[in-house]
Amino acid sequence: MSAPPPVPARTTETVGNDDAVRASLEALRSEIAKAVVGQDPAVTGLVVALLCRGHVLLEGVPGVAKTLLVRALAASLELDTKRVQFTPDLMPSDVTGSLVYDARTAEFSFQPGPVFTNLLLADEINRTPPKTQSSLLEAMEERQVTVDGTPRLLPDPFLVAATQNPVEYEGTYPLPEAQLDRFLLKLTVPLPSRDEEINVLTRHADGFNPRDLASAGVRPVAGPADLESARAAVAKTTVSPEIAGYVVDICRATRESPSLSLGVSPRGATALLATARAWAWLTGRDYVIPDDVKALALPTLRHRIQLRPEAQMEGVTPDSVITAVLAHVPVPR
Repeated sequence: MSAPPPVPARTTETVGNDDAVRASLEALRSEIAKAVVGQDPAVTGLVVALLCRGHVLLEGVPGVAKTLLVRALAASLELDTKRVQFTPDLMPSDVTGSLVYDARTAEFSFQPGPVFTNLLLADEINRTPPKTQSSLLEAMEERQVTVDGTPRLLPDPFLVAATQNPVEYEGTYPLPEAQLDRFLLKLTVPLPSRDEEINVLTRHADGFNPRDLASAGVRPVAGPADLESARAAVAKTTVSPEIAGYVVDICRATRESPSLSLGVSPRGATALLATARAWAWLTGRDYVIPDDVKALALPTLRHRIQLRPEAQMEGVTPDSVITAVLAHVPVPR
């Protein structure tokens, strides 16, 4: 993507204007860059997930600014954010909230958990048992939590950004395929390049405090109203029958790959179509082209397939399988 355009003044008239809203969301990259060096693909992926009302799995080694990325995004969008450190002793009620007895009224009252926020950072989600992991399933899919038989709606927008450490797996509880499939995107957060790392050290030497984003100059450039307008515009993005067929052909090809024991489900196909539409709108078009599908195929599908053990031993990766599929599936003209 090219450099973001200047941020337009946000007024009642500009909110709802497609070009102004698009420019505001584009400006998120430069705003977040005040706190996070690099990681443009991860920023774009988070914006795409917000536009599609989806959730994101962030994978990267400790210390690559995953937490800072989510906090900077929330600050740039005027959204509330909370963080939960997932540990083996974390209980479902620690995430969703629970009923607490009030001695003054002799009644039970509901105390909301950290899931009642706009951006929930579920840190190291694979370090907590499946019972606690599953407490997020209803919140992610239905955007509500049910405690003592009473459903309680979550704020809108609502996004779960769950992190995983790709190196250390001892004592972890890998997410089952059914739960992985609930995440719209799986984004990798790589180590910075040498120049980027020097930039990080220079910022810290100059007094940058990652816990004080305001002092770094991070300011809101968009808000919930902009997101709602953008979602409405994305919903109007045209998808031709040829593009729909292209998405289906890609997903069906994964089911026939000899390297996979599990291919992409129909839910994965709908996810790929949704992310491609969001990407098309962000790039300034009201229709989807094959390049939009290709651009989002890896982050949308990499966590929805399962390698055969023999393929893993040969060094095959989910990304290499999807790349091979994209190279062989005919592209519509």
